[in-house]
Amino acid sequence: MTNKYGTATNGGDLEHKLEHGVERATGAAHHTIDSVSDAARPAIENLRSGAHRAVDTAGDAAAHAAGALGVKGEELQEQGKVIVERAGSYVREHPVASLGMAVAAGYILSRLMSSR
Repeated sequence: MTNKYGTATNGGDLEHKLEHGVERATGAAHHTIDSVSDAARPAIENLRSGAHRAVDTAGDAAAHAAGALGVKGEELQEQGKVIVERAGSYVREHPVASLGMAVAAGYILSRLMSSR
């Protein structure tokens, strides 16, 4: 059909078809987004769960290491106390020998330091 100027009047049809096409494309895009989102949920959940397990494992390892270091530190402190006690006992039991060793050690250290 044509109007009084001789142009086709089916422009309304074309506009309607375009609007309908846009609506279908928009609906299809929303559907695709929902489908992809639904498909990704298990993978995201697995990733989240794995990340939590990794953090828990690292935390457990760090706690274990801290405990082991604490025990070792206490053991070293005890050994240091024992060495100091033994040295003190030796000095009390052998004062002349201890004095001789101290003088000899001082002499050796002074020679080493003065050669530099």
